[in-house]
Amino acid sequence: AKAQGGGMLLALLGWISSCVTTFVPLWKNLNLDLNELEVWNMGLWQVCITQEEGVVECQAHGSFLALPPELRISRLLMCLSNGLGLLGCLLTALGLEGWRTCEDKPGRKRRLLLGGGVTLGMAGITTLVPVSWVAYNTVLDFWDETVPDIVPRWEFGEATFLGWFAGAFLAAGGLLLACSARSMTTAMPLAPACHRAPAARGLAGGHHLHSKNADLVI
Repeated sequence: AKAQGGGMLLALLGWISSCVTTFVPLWKNLNLDLNELEVWNMGLWQVCITQEEGVVECQAHGSFLALPPELRISRLLMCLSNGLGLLGCLLTALGLEGWRTCEDKPGRKRRLLLGGGVTLGMAGITTLVPVSWVAYNTVLDFWDETVPDIVPRWEFGEATFLGWFAGAFLAAGGLLLACSARSMTTAMPLAPACHRAPAARGLAGGHHLHSKNADLVI
């Protein structure tokens, strides 16, 4: 039960962090040397300029096809990750031991828990891949020797680190939940006597009646 609670908590934290990472425009930061009072922030959906007075102006990206490949694929993967994370949390919630759903069907609860853990693990992977890809391209562009030194360089934004934490939390939570589902297989209690099949109860009653008749004949 503790492993299930810890895994569910990690999964929820990872899913919320992944959703925040998807939509905040903080994947890349850029400080202009000519005007240090402006900070440019880029996300998957828009670019924002923060000025000294605290005024923030955001503009959405143009055509989807005009975006760089890493941003296009990152959009799709992050949206997929958010959907998988939500599905994994729902499946896991139905399979937890504390919930009353499917209490009379422990095998189904075990399958729901295992399926939720696997789905959450996939959500973690689909979060780590785009974040790491964008970070890798940012490093390549930063150290590109063909670009003059006077040209400003994009650097890591806060969403990059948040995305790494989100992917790690989702993967760790899914692993804990999947392992707890496997432990339920070995620790599953035997069915109580009141749940025996009717045929078995009938045979037991017939045998008892036959023994009484034999005692009367003697």
